[in-house]
Amino acid sequence: MTEYDPYDELPDLPEELLLPPYLQRDGEGGRRVYGELSYNKRTRSWVIKGEPIVCQMAKRLFPGCDGKGRGVARFTANRRNAGDLNWLMLRYPLRVRPSDAVRWEQALRGARDFALSRERARSAPQALDPSPAYFSGKLMPFQREGAAYLVNTPRALLADEMGLGKTVQALAAVAELQAYPLMLVVPSHLMTNWQREIAHFLKNADGSAPTVHVLKGLKPYALPPAQIYIVHYLLLRGWKETLAKADFAAVIYDEIQELRHSGTEKYSAASLLAERAPRVFGLSGTPIYNRGGEIWNVINILDFHALGDWESFTREWCYGYGNNIVAKPDVLGEMLREEGYMLRRTKDAVLDQLPPKRRLVQEIDADDDVYRQLMQPAMEALRRLYDARTNFDRTRIEDEICQHMRQATGVAKAPYVAAFVRALLEGGEKVLLFAHHHQVMDAYREALSAARPVFITGRENTAQKDRAVNAFMSGKTDLCCISMRAAAGLNLQRATCVVFGELDWSPAVHTQAEDRAHRMGQKDSVLCYYLVSPRGSDAQMQEALGLKVSQFVQLMGDAVPARDEALLLQQEAREHIRILAEQLAQRMAEGGAP
Repeated sequence: MTEYDPYDELPDLPEELLLPPYLQRDGEGGRRVYGELSYNKRTRSWVIKGEPIVCQMAKRLFPGCDGKGRGVARFTANRRNAGDLNWLMLRYPLRVRPSDAVRWEQALRGARDFALSRERARSAPQALDPSPAYFSGKLMPFQREGAAYLVNTPRALLADEMGLGKTVQALAAVAELQAYPLMLVVPSHLMTNWQREIAHFLKNADGSAPTVHVLKGLKPYALPPAQIYIVHYLLLRGWKETLAKADFAAVIYDEIQELRHSGTEKYSAASLLAERAPRVFGLSGTPIYNRGGEIWNVINILDFHALGDWESFTREWCYGYGNNIVAKPDVLGEMLREEGYMLRRTKDAVLDQLPPKRRLVQEIDADDDVYRQLMQPAMEALRRLYDARTNFDRTRIEDEICQHMRQATGVAKAPYVAAFVRALLEGGEKVLLFAHHHQVMDAYREALSAARPVFITGRENTAQKDRAVNAFMSGKTDLCCISMRAAAGLNLQRATCVVFGELDWSPAVHTQAEDRAHRMGQKDSVLCYYLVSPRGSDAQMQEALGLKVSQFVQLMGDAVPARDEALLLQQEAREHIRILAEQLAQRMAEGGAP
């Protein structure tokens, strides 16, 4: 498959007008030679064996250059170092070992191609509208710029703040490049959401959805034909050797901060996978957590030793060998942006392009075993439903079944909701987490205890409720868990994110909950996540609320409904409850799982 080149329509300028001087060809001719250049397969490095002057100069000028003893200097083999070596050889010509001549030409060609792509990217389109033949969706201006950045930069880190749509920007780039087969490496709790987003945004020329295969288990097997493959980080170690031999047009690491620590099988597998692919994208709103040196591990996945080796990086950027505290993080960040390795936009920077409230529906996984166990009371109620003789009895039992389903759904997805909220908190967000059932709240209390959350569930007295509000508003905690129907009158304007771990039948209840963070006169854009499960009660509740699984949605109920409208909504909710009971009865009649 021929990869789309975004520069095909640019003027075909001669290379000598675009290449910087250090990448020009050396007309060695009869000039004096100072030593030999060879390639070491074991260490994946270029080795100079030559006169002291050239080795001394190499070690003095290039912090990533090493080599024990006199007359030896070693450069890790990557595009940046190939360019540095060529520059050094303009001053101190070296004889390339004949057996490595072809490899050196390929390395130098790669360095030149990279330099040319960077130069041409400056005049390439800086905003991208993907072809509607392959992409369904409309991007905001800053998202069009992000998609163009990914198309123009083969190995890149998109580090936009959480909630700005990194997923849709990456999919837009994939659509424009037609970068198939694509490998997606994602956290386990986001696998289902990626499948939904692919189905929503990507399409083939004939209108069909791209074929997707999700890798299963730690034991490798022959991969079936597909356009997109998805694997979660915990399985990478089992697929290390297999994926390292596969030919993917592109690899995307979602939440690439999962790879901020090296020395693990997961990291090694990710590195080998990235090394073979021509395009590698990392997505993360928080590529590092605590120590600036973690960025070395992240960039190293995208482009091996782009920041030098670990020793030279820590020596020059940090407080000495092996130390991972960056001395001047602002300077390092600026360098990453200037070199094209990273693009980051914050919410503040694009606030004028954002609506006051952004509502995102995100599908997450659930624990099937927990769900089935908690659905046993609903099974018993279903048997009673068959024997109900009056509409009153049927309505009462249907409500009972619905309550069991809602609670089973909330508890089964609670660990995945907690994982999602932890990622928000690690990214510096201040979160309001809404739920309905006390059992779900108790699951959050246990799973998120490290975040020191406060709770407003309806079980607290007035003094306890006030202490919880004050703790959140004063910054003693960044997580407040609230019952959706206990939110009236609260002012929690410090929040930057609202998360619904469970849903309510009433759109107005959700709007009221959102408004605990989004108050009149606020100039911020509040991000509201609706986390839904593919099974259980969420599907019907989404339908009742008017929610569609997509990147950006509009929700009914921004205003308090009039009396007639409220009655209509109640009737619609009643109809959805009836459908829930019917669907459960049909699945059981067919011998399926609840």
